[in-house]
Amino acid sequence: MLPGGDSTSSTATTATTTTTTTTTTTSTTTTIPTFSLTGTVATPSGLPLADAVVSIGGASAVTGPNGVYSLNGISAGAVVVERPGWMPAQFDFAGQPTRDVVLEPRIVRALRVSSYTSMEPDKFAALLDLAERTAINALAFDTKDETGYVLYDTTSEVAAEIGSINSQYDPREQIAMAKERGLYTITRIVTFEDKVWSAAKPEDKLAWIWMDPLNEANWTYPLELAEEACSLGFDEVQFDYVRFPAGKTAGVAERKRPTTTDMRVGAISGFLAEAVERLHPMGCAVSADIFAIVMSSPGDEGIGQRIEELSRTVDAVSPMIYPSHYSDGWLGFANPNNHPGPVVAFALDRAMPRWEGTAILRPYLQAFYYNGAQIGAQIAESEARGLGWLLWNAGGDYAESWLPPAG
Repeated sequence: MLPGGDSTSSTATTATTTTTTTTTTTSTTTTIPTFSLTGTVATPSGLPLADAVVSIGGASAVTGPNGVYSLNGISAGAVVVERPGWMPAQFDFAGQPTRDVVLEPRIVRALRVSSYTSMEPDKFAALLDLAERTAINALAFDTKDETGYVLYDTTSEVAAEIGSINSQYDPREQIAMAKERGLYTITRIVTFEDKVWSAAKPEDKLAWIWMDPLNEANWTYPLELAEEACSLGFDEVQFDYVRFPAGKTAGVAERKRPTTTDMRVGAISGFLAEAVERLHPMGCAVSADIFAIVMSSPGDEGIGQRIEELSRTVDAVSPMIYPSHYSDGWLGFANPNNHPGPVVAFALDRAMPRWEGTAILRPYLQAFYYNGAQIGAQIAESEARGLGWLLWNAGGDYAESWLPPAG
């Protein structure tokens, strides 16, 4: 979790339950005393955390933007504080009127599970064993990938209508297997690039195979899939391609529908804010994959991703810091691909001072074309800054020698 942020003075949204128990016998009447409790939930750097659930017995309260909670009519006991994307906390309550709580960010060290791995029980079992022998504590699955197809038997009527169901694995089964090993589960949903949807609804697309993020009607389908993914049991929904198109397609899109930076940033942030509003009450965290270049640019690079807004909107942001994607000459290196550690360090150091919100910075690191030492150099730079990481390998092939050991 990174320093810096905005302050708010909104009143917390709370839900309270008053519990009074009276036991009567032939000779005595006993009333269990009840109390009130208020306080705040914040990050280690002091930023207020909204949407934290503070519970004791049958009573609960949800913090508002200022991180404040309030419980009334409660008995003594154990108080549990939970928030999507953060580690839970617990304390004993004996009647004290106030208690402030600091939550620690969930530090994720994840492997991306390719569809090839999901389809092969032996490969998936081997991946689970690998995670148990190493520092890996999370897996990132695909439920809708770059092909535009949904990879499980979804109940989405839109998916059935446009023919995007290509069932390859049972998410519930693999989530259960992962959680038996104590692993955090993330699902990746490719959002606004969708060749199946665009072919079925050409009148609503922006350009080529891209949905128009400015048209809020186009948000319905990916948000519907996100809610279903949460109900399946995933801990976090990660939106990828949650942006406007880049390259030549961007030029076509801009000629069709001219935009400003504020329009693009507002559309992407608005979509993600809507996802948070829907998924937090269900208990799921929301994250976004972004182009690493926006961490080194003051603008949105034409795609609607600007880290200041993103850091205030979602629970985690995952820049895809792949040194092989950087142009020759970047940072003075003739070939940045040969210098994975320094490229990752530069990108993270450019982003961290600009972080304004409570989102956790958690980069995707390159686990293709590289040997263990090069992958380890990237991991070391992220770890040195107190950050987690995810490894990207398209085929889902990982070697134990690449990974930090368990413990």
